[in-house]
Amino acid sequence: MTYLLATGLMVILLMVLGVFAIVIFNGIPNFWPKPIERFDLSNGTSLMGEVHERKQVFEKDTHQLRVKIGNREVNSQDFTWIDEDTIRKTTRPEDAVLLERLEWGNAYGYLEGISFADLKRGMREMHKERSTIEHYEREKLVELNDTIAELNRKIGRSDDPKLKERVASLQKQYDTDLATLEDMRKTAFARHVSLKLSDGQTRELRLFDILHAYQPNSMGFFSKTGLFFSRGFAFMFTNPRESNTEGGVFPALYGTVLLVFLMSILVFPFGVIASVYLHEYAREGIILRLIRITIFNLAGVPSIVFGVFGLGFFIYTVGGTLDTFFFADRLPTPTLGTGGILWASMTLAVLTLPVVIVASLEGLQAVPEMYREGAFALGATKWEVIRDVVIPNAMPGMLTGLILAISRAAGEVAPLMLTGVVKSAPSLPLDLTAPFLHLDRKFMHLGFHIYDVGFQSPNVEAARPMVFTTTLLLLMVVFALNLVAIIIRNRLRKKFMRSGV
Repeated sequence: MTYLLATGLMVILLMVLGVFAIVIFNGIPNFWPKPIERFDLSNGTSLMGEVHERKQVFEKDTHQLRVKIGNREVNSQDFTWIDEDTIRKTTRPEDAVLLERLEWGNAYGYLEGISFADLKRGMREMHKERSTIEHYEREKLVELNDTIAELNRKIGRSDDPKLKERVASLQKQYDTDLATLEDMRKTAFARHVSLKLSDGQTRELRLFDILHAYQPNSMGFFSKTGLFFSRGFAFMFTNPRESNTEGGVFPALYGTVLLVFLMSILVFPFGVIASVYLHEYAREGIILRLIRITIFNLAGVPSIVFGVFGLGFFIYTVGGTLDTFFFADRLPTPTLGTGGILWASMTLAVLTLPVVIVASLEGLQAVPEMYREGAFALGATKWEVIRDVVIPNAMPGMLTGLILAISRAAGEVAPLMLTGVVKSAPSLPLDLTAPFLHLDRKFMHLGFHIYDVGFQSPNVEAARPMVFTTTLLLLMVVFALNLVAIIIRNRLRKKFMRSGV
């Protein structure tokens, strides 16, 4: 039996390590800059791009290369397959350039009429202009529009002439800022860069659309290493683009961590309170046994069922009622009667509550009875015994329940699809705009991001690297959250072991 258990544990560890190995092997290499290769084919055409895969074709006794050729506005696809026996010549031009763009994917070619150093200098200047334009688009105009909408709702209730004057003033400011934005766009869009493609065509690309430019064939090891870490950092802390198939995943990472944090705040106190009542106060009987059986059964209910419960109870019932009493002026547009991070967090709290209760009950049962008897002998009341003796000694077990809850909640997707997660969120649930924490806002999530990019993307080939890198990031987030909880649990355990209680 001992060898059997050891073998089972080894198999489980190998499976976990295998999952990590597959994700790392398919995700991490995408950050490393690949050389740009030019292929002159036997039919007289030329292609240029990055080789991502090489596989054998047994029927033809040859190999095929999967090459990322980019230039989607010309080629209509990011990748193409090339038979090796059709390649007449392969070169790696030193002056070949890779341009990462806001739209249409990467561009591969040769610069014309401008040096690479001048291009980088122009991109730095354009970065400042792009930041100003994005500030107007995402913050200034949005804030003015929201303020005007709020004042218009107040006018509908009071018809105050001062409010109308305020709306007129803000509308004038909005029109002025909009005109300024259009002028900045025209100025920024007027600058172009000429790029010569491998087939001899010359394309005029807007400098505004170019985010990064590289010449990987002329880069050394240390330059590539710096670019590797720069791409990894940008992946975690920039916004997605091109239907989430390119760019970063910062909104999804932010939403995942905030969701788990809110869920933990909600579920842990209720789980501890419920377990303390069931173990310390409730009388043994058929009702208590039924409650415990129900809790154990709830831990095995499919998560989509909790999603339906959250949609029907939290959103339609609770949120709809709150809208009727507090946001009637905004109806029929719902405020709280629609999906948001608050309802998603509460749904996950209900989903993970049985796990926390069961683990907390086990922690309470592990506290020796002599601890309670000793405290009662010293004159402590029942609440003082529970507060100062039982709960502190049971806390490691309770935190074990929280760790399990975090592990399950961080990867859940089905309930979130019904309670507030979206493909793309224009604003973060927590920002610097009062009241700072916007519980009614929709949010992005790493798990849903993986599902959306992997199964709903119109460009599956381009989305494959994003699926593996996002999966790896989700595993790292779960690991980091669990590690923090485990460290806290172990410190508490050592503290009470040394205390001699």
